Amino acid sequence: MNPIGRRLRRRYLGVLGVCLVSILVITSCGSDGANEKVVYQDLSTGVVGDMSDDAPSRGGQISYATYNGVSSLDPAARQDGGATGGTEMAAIYDLLIRYDLESREYVPQLGESLSGNDDSTEWTLTLRDGAKFNDGTPVDADAVVWSINRYVEKAGTHAQIWSTSVADSVARDSSTVVFSLKQPWNEFPSMLATGPGMIVAPSAEDGGQFTPVGAGPFTVDKFSPQEELILSARPDYWDGAPNVDTVRFPAIVSEPGKLETLQAGGIDLAYLRYPDNVHAALDAGLPGLVYSASMGGVGLINQREGRAGADLRVRKAIVAGIDPEAFDTRFSNGLGLPSSSLFQDWSEWDSDVEPSGYDPEAARRYLDEAKADGYDGKLTYVGMADVQKDALAFQAMLNSVGFDVEIDYVPNINALLNAVYVKNDYDLLYSGFNVLDESPFTRLYGNLHSKSKSNVLGYADPQMDGLLADLQTAGDKQQRQSVLDEIQMLVNETAPMVTIDAGRYYIPWNDNIHGIIPSSDGILLFNQAWRSGN
Repeated sequence: MNPIGRRLRRRYLGVLGVCLVSILVITSCGSDGANEKVVYQDLSTGVVGDMSDDAPSRGGQISYATYNGVSSLDPAARQDGGATGGTEMAAIYDLLIRYDLESREYVPQLGESLSGNDDSTEWTLTLRDGAKFNDGTPVDADAVVWSINRYVEKAGTHAQIWSTSVADSVARDSSTVVFSLKQPWNEFPSMLATGPGMIVAPSAEDGGQFTPVGAGPFTVDKFSPQEELILSARPDYWDGAPNVDTVRFPAIVSEPGKLETLQAGGIDLAYLRYPDNVHAALDAGLPGLVYSASMGGVGLINQREGRAGADLRVRKAIVAGIDPEAFDTRFSNGLGLPSSSLFQDWSEWDSDVEPSGYDPEAARRYLDEAKADGYDGKLTYVGMADVQKDALAFQAMLNSVGFDVEIDYVPNINALLNAVYVKNDYDLLYSGFNVLDESPFTRLYGNLHSKSKSNVLGYADPQMDGLLADLQTAGDKQQRQSVLDEIQMLVNETAPMVTIDAGRYYIPWNDNIHGIIPSSDGILLFNQAWRSGN
């Protein structure tokens, strides 16, 4: 069996370029004393700013205002990316495997090693000796298998991919778990760096009610859903007691509010998603983590039976009627990464296949054809009442080619999720797929496979299902690129969504914060974090 690093290093080299301070300078003085600004569009994933080589100091608290406050501490009951609770869950439950940005490899975290056989159909996980849950019980193979099975049974975010990909998870002995796959999959380690790899203790369900018992470096001290989460350091964590005493996650919704609070010293880190706020943080010279995702901005088209988008001509008219550049100007003040391509030129998977995109004459032609068969041209766009810029941009562009777009504003994110995921009551909205270069299959499957429960589009195409199967089993970069090219061509033909822009997100922190370890998808690990000046 090949070690995980040896197997994956070749395949992931070049996926993520790390921005070091020697390459990217936040503020540098020229001869006239002026400060040079960072070029947002030229950033690549990695840490921006100096990393301290000083000996860590101990004690104190670190506060991090994430994208949105968590409402549950169960990793099986929520999205588990860095923007949606992944960092909080990793602090409580740890990750079996993490993604190392510098080496571009999946490396051990709570697990001691992971290795796959020659065709990537069997993966062997070895656990660390002496690792314990915060209830004092050992993190052994039986507990890991129990936790993963529970995650799948409770339909966690990646449960469906796990079920369709993994035939069996077996505790070979107390420190070894063997995963037998239904088909080759060399991206399998990515699963253990997210929800399935966040290990819950069996005692978490004692008494019939879930309690957060995990193997991570922190335990729950206080939890007020959507308000505040405070975690306390574990002295018996397998990698030693964390440097800080507590980590606090206050719920601050406004991004400008987060940035102001960060600069005033009220918090230590902030998750920023929108380009204008990212630019403001970079212009302020704040160090932090940049990470990028393809298809960070996507116009979702509901194509279920009975919706306007069920007609291919309507979908093609929508795609041809949206100008990514104009949307970027209206929504992001011209500061984003607009493109109709699934993967842009900064991505490992940039394609030579030209995307179908903005073409207002074609949009009118497709729409006229649909209207000739009785379509009235009406669309309902669902948007957030406190944002509106995306809704108004879609409305203006589509109305200009002959649509009649009505906007349904909802009061909050929960109402939006209910309309989209529960009721499927929308024609259009602006969202994102956030496809990661290191594991493109996972989110493409989640959003485009006909059997995926995360497929809010209602898109069902047997050819796409076959291409996604080919993408999962692709043995090398060339094969994977070939499949992704075919996916771009099929997206051109079937118009399941409008590709508008990529996501480039920034998590700035104050310059007295050190030792934060980034993983994949914006998940941060705090077990070695520390603050100077205590």
